[in-house]
Amino acid sequence: MKGLSAESIEKGLTTVFMGRKTIYYHSIGSTNDVARELAARGAPEGTLVIADEQTAGQGRLGRRWLAPPGTSLLMSLLFRPRFLAPYQAQRLTMVCSLAVVEAIEAVTGLAAAIKWPNDIVVQGKKTGGILTELGATGERLDYAVVGLGLNVNLDFGAVEAMGELAATATSLSQELGQEVSRLALLWRILESVEGRYQRLQAGELPHDEWASHLITLHNHVLVDTPQGVVEGWAEGVDADGALLLHTNCGERQRVLAGDVTLRKGRVGMDDT
Repeated sequence: MKGLSAESIEKGLTTVFMGRKTIYYHSIGSTNDVARELAARGAPEGTLVIADEQTAGQGRLGRRWLAPPGTSLLMSLLFRPRFLAPYQAQRLTMVCSLAVVEAIEAVTGLAAAIKWPNDIVVQGKKTGGILTELGATGERLDYAVVGLGLNVNLDFGAVEAMGELAATATSLSQELGQEVSRLALLWRILESVEGRYQRLQAGELPHDEWASHLITLHNHVLVDTPQGVVEGWAEGVDADGALLLHTNCGERQRVLAGDVTLRKGRVGMDDT
């Protein structure tokens, strides 16, 4: 499969600032790690770090993200959202996940959805994941790095170490039945992220649209949180992306982070 390059990426950009500074690696440990280092050194907003292979890619909770070279979009974007407080950073995850869903549908015609809080799902199987990491000083958000791993042209059956994931994960090419242009997807994602981010800066909140794409809502769920397991009906999300539950005890509970399971089965899958 053809590799990416900074030149090929920049050639098709339609954005003002997203991806205008692109750092490309054939192979790297983690794009998020590099993006955080660049942020600390003053890199501009919109900086894109992208690789054809990650050897230490991570999902939430430190789980590994596996992807053979040249098969996926493995990237991180740098934001400097001084208009947000650290507790509002999930709005960036919303913006980026909505951009990915929009891009998948525009480029491939496949219907994509989101599993709370950060997974991209196609045909009920995990196709991608987002990891947002922050740099803050007190109550000031200095920067945010949003990492994306998206299975584009990945054949799980052809990679022995990943065969067991085929029951819960998929790729765009597997669902479409043909190879998908990673460049076309990337350009569309960057364009959509930039537009949505600008609207967020202008005061437009994304949570209602995000909720409309969440497969988690309107189900009886178990949520494994750092404070313990919570069970109840997933009613909605608030402006900062917290899951709103009507618990089995009859209480309303706001959950900021956790792994969600349908009461009668999984909704998607864990990060890989």
